[in-house]
Amino acid sequence: MGDQKESLRKITHTLAMKNEEISNFICTLKQSLDNLEANSNRVQEDLESECSSLHAVLDEMKENMLTRIKQERASRTYELQSQLSACSKALESSEELLEMANQTLCSSETDGFTQVTDSHAAAVTMAPAFRLSLKAKASDNMSHLMVDFSQEREMLQGLKFLPVPATPEIQVSECQVCDNTVTVVWSLPEPDSKIDHYILEHRRTNHEGPPRIREDYPWMVVEGIREMEHTLTGLRFDTRYLTFRVRACNKAVAGEFSEPVTLETHAFTFKLDAASAHQNLKVEDLSVEWDSSGGKIQDIRKDKNRTNSPMHSPARSALMSPKRAPTARPGRDRFTAESYTVLADTVIDAGQQYWEVRFDKESKAFAVGVALRSLGRFDQLGKSSASWCIHLNNWLQQSLTAKHNNKARTLDCPIPNSIGVYINYDEGILSFYNAKTKQLMHTFKTKFQQPVIPAFMVWNGSFSVVTGLQVPSVVAGRCPSFCQPNCCAASCWFRVTLCPVCSLSLCLPAHFQKDEIGYANKLSVPI
Repeated sequence: MGDQKESLRKITHTLAMKNEEISNFICTLKQSLDNLEANSNRVQEDLESECSSLHAVLDEMKENMLTRIKQERASRTYELQSQLSACSKALESSEELLEMANQTLCSSETDGFTQVTDSHAAAVTMAPAFRLSLKAKASDNMSHLMVDFSQEREMLQGLKFLPVPATPEIQVSECQVCDNTVTVVWSLPEPDSKIDHYILEHRRTNHEGPPRIREDYPWMVVEGIREMEHTLTGLRFDTRYLTFRVRACNKAVAGEFSEPVTLETHAFTFKLDAASAHQNLKVEDLSVEWDSSGGKIQDIRKDKNRTNSPMHSPARSALMSPKRAPTARPGRDRFTAESYTVLADTVIDAGQQYWEVRFDKESKAFAVGVALRSLGRFDQLGKSSASWCIHLNNWLQQSLTAKHNNKARTLDCPIPNSIGVYINYDEGILSFYNAKTKQLMHTFKTKFQQPVIPAFMVWNGSFSVVTGLQVPSVVAGRCPSFCQPNCCAASCWFRVTLCPVCSLSLCLPAHFQKDEIGYANKLSVPI
């Protein structure tokens, strides 16, 4: 009966997940219908606007050309009319002179004939007809104002919708996610020289699979990409996945988005457990400040989606040990007395994790590390077997030490502005780095018997935590001992030994022996 119930439970769960997918798809279809209506109206309005603009241009050109024809006709008409009037007047004057001359020639009177003849001859000689040009000042040919719009007509007949760029395809196998950097690579079905740029959109999500209509985070847009790949840097992975889509654009129009691709972002994300904080610590999100007034109870804001349970181990999704089953844990008491401590709300029980903390270097005291969940409410970090830390002390004399089980080792390194904490739970490695240069400060080598939790302490100072960080490749691929290959010759007086971290042969002076405190400072790996 138990097996049947389990089988029914699995089938029911599968059906519920399928129903959720169908509901999401229905929402997508409805959204697509709304978008189709809006986009159709938009392109129709654009077409009408473009045609109206084209008509306006044609009308304007027609008016300009008609005006040119009218002006040319008026100008030529004036010239021809003026010439016609002049010729008419000259002709009339000539006819009068001819008539007068004929009368003189036909006269039989001799008195004064010579004088009259000379007078008429002079008048005829000065007749306007002799000064006229009998060539028309203006042509009646208007062929230079003829039009031939056959090419333009062909162009208009060839009008069609803009060519849309092809849809890119994201090459998942070539995409890379590392060091809080994502490189997205895509390709086109065939080369297109008209593509001007690409638009890449990305969105955070905690859901694997196709994008949902109701997502918690908006699409972030990156425009003006000229190549078929793009790298996003300085990201914080505070969700399980990042979804990407890309589209190509030419000078005029953008193409369709590619099929969305969801990339998993392995990173350690946690919040500070305000319920565990000492009353003198003011906790706001991932920042903590020493409250000199002290004794004020803070408002404890619990995240509904997070509990004090190993269920929230970041390694559970991919690295959970099949031998360890999650079990619920009750909340712990607030730290008190001189343990000015606050814990994170997420335990580490497998895998490799990394986070950073920025702190006020003028703090009287500051510590960062990990602790067992069972750390006592009076216990200070590093002073019991339940915690490991790096401790900065500015009281009386400045010192930087590595502490565990009430044993301290002074660190000979500059004090950074921020510290990176790296833990490899399965290998029992806890390392501290200069967060900016990734220079190793110290490494604890141990064997974690229980899940651990990030722990912080501050007195008369402040700090802020940066989560959602992947393990930097320079950290994950490095032996914390900075081992180098064996350089020994037969005559070398150094003793050949093996690095306890990476098992690489290296040379150490013969007097460097393992003792109850740990290996030599050369290795920086205490037990």
